[in-house]
Formats: sequence, C-alpha cells, structure tokens
Amino acid sequence: MRHMSTGTTLQIESTSSEQTEAFAEQVGAALRGGEVLVLSSDLGGGKTTFVRGLARGAGSTDQVGSPTFTISRVYEAPHFEIHHFDFYRLQHPGVVAHELHDVVGDPHVVVAIEWGDIVDGVVPDDAMRITIDQDARGHRLLRITYPKKLAYAVEALTA
Repeated sequence: MRHMSTGTTLQIESTSSEQTEAFAEQVGAALRGGEVLVLSSDLGGGKTTFVRGLARGAGSTDQVGSPTFTISRVYEAPHFEIHHFDFYRLQHPGVVAHELHDVVGDPHVVVAIEWGDIVDGVVPDDAMRITIDQDARGHRLLRITYPKKLAYAVEALTA
C-alpha cells in the first residue's frame, strides 16, 4: 500500500481486497466508540470489505456481510457495537433514519454507513468519510477524510 496524507485527507492505494481489509483492521483497532464512518464507492467497490476489516480490528468475531437486503446489521466487539447500515435500496430513509439517529453519537456504538447520501441530514458533520475508487488496473484508491478529533483512528496508517 502507498500512503499519501494531505491535511485531513489520507489516501491509500490498495491492490487487493486483503490489503483493504488490513487497512480497515488498523482503523478498527483504534476506534473508541461513538465514531460515524460513511463509505462511498460504486457497486461492489469494497465498502463491505472495509467494514469486515474494521469489525475484525475492533475485536469482533461476528460474520460481516452486506446488509443490502436487511438494511442494517449489528456486530458485537469487546468495547462497543458496530451498527452497519446499507441504504442502497432505499429511495427515502423513512423509519431507518430514526434508527440511525438513535445510535449516532452513542459512545458504545460505531456506525458504518454504506450509500449514506440518502441520510446526509442525520450524519454528523464530523463523520469520517471513506471514498473508494477503482483505477484502470483494478486497484482501489481509498480517500479518508476526517476531522482532527478522529485523527487517532488513522494515526497507525501514517506511521
């Protein structure tokens, strides 16, 4: 992986899903609870792969899968729960926005959101945003934008 930091944006090139998971595992190990992460990419771009690594890094042994059809899943980690939302199939958030609102900011919950544009009004301004793009070689470029208060979550990646 190649790292490049520009202010509050960190860019990482990943050549495989295993590398993407390993990167996310480092982020997951640093999380404390209360964080919100919004993941964006094309369909099949690596969002759930990222959450799988994140959960493993946080100490979860739960099976992580895409919540596309269930909208949300919860994974247990030793110090907090991970609430994983996928809004791909929704045209408007409806009652799910209320569920999301109830867990955002809870210090015992990490929230990971796929396809979060539909709930932007519920997502806090200080969320970590992870954009995953694929280049012509099939490599992924992960751009992580984060506020200073979440710098601890990516420090291991810049060392």
